[in-house]
Amino acid sequence: MSHIDPSHLHKTEHKWRQEFKRLEGAYAPSTMRAYYADIETYTRWCAQTERTPFPGSVDTVCAFLVDQGPEFTPSTVRRRVYAIRKVHQLLCLSDPTHDEDINLTFRRIRRSKASRPRQAKGMTKNYLDKFLAVQPDTPWGLRNKAMLSLGYDLLARRSELVALTVNDVEFLGDGTLRVLIRRSKADPEGYGRIAFTSKRTGQFITDWLDWRSQDFQPLFNPIYHGHVVDRHLSDTSVKHLIKSAAKGAGLDPGEANDFSGHSMRVGAAQDLLKAGHDTAAIMRAGGWKSINVLTRYLENAECNVWL
Repeated sequence: MSHIDPSHLHKTEHKWRQEFKRLEGAYAPSTMRAYYADIETYTRWCAQTERTPFPGSVDTVCAFLVDQGPEFTPSTVRRRVYAIRKVHQLLCLSDPTHDEDINLTFRRIRRSKASRPRQAKGMTKNYLDKFLAVQPDTPWGLRNKAMLSLGYDLLARRSELVALTVNDVEFLGDGTLRVLIRRSKADPEGYGRIAFTSKRTGQFITDWLDWRSQDFQPLFNPIYHGHVVDRHLSDTSVKHLIKSAAKGAGLDPGEANDFSGHSMRVGAAQDLLKAGHDTAAIMRAGGWKSINVLTRYLENAECNVWL
């Protein structure tokens, strides 16, 4: 392979980073972070193997995918193909990713890893009650109770939960809440969906906002040295909250580790199935577009429906 001029690689990196800025606002922040990481991985690999990243040849992209296949899931490898494609499009370069050899390479990678996706453990109501019970009598505890209970009631993705503002929440006369989820992974245009909560959740939200008192727009904020910070929490904070609550509830470390930021959504869907709701109703409640995704969520509940 010919030697690649480092100065050329530096100019190429500057170009793709500049062009990526055009995507800001058109894609979710999490997608943009993933795309940046994907292209950084690809360009580092090209530098190490003395290949030209942009324009990349079919052979280069295939070799990159083969290198990534053993270590990463097919979904991650597929996303990296999309990221490479996007850069070529933005730079107005000939795109190698539509070549049939790319498709065949990816199919081989996928077939070599024929395994079921790992499903997060559902935070069903039984677990929710345990997780709420171990929250401390502190401002952090007030916020965490409100987050856990609201996330469960809304069947919320973690990104949806932390994106909520106070204007998205309406207090109803019976003590429950009407919540507008403005934007989600399955609703990038932001048409939104309406969801309702229990009275218990309404009380937790009231307790949290009464303590917080300040007129901040984010519904859930970081707390630093006992003071509220005027910004949204990161979505990773939801995952950390659920895992720490599972450990605090005394669950076996292996079981606690099975919970994730998706556990609220999974557990609430499983509880709805056990309560007799059909899949169409559950899809409406959680904003699902794909029956296949929902089916995976419900698998562990189905075997226990009549127990």
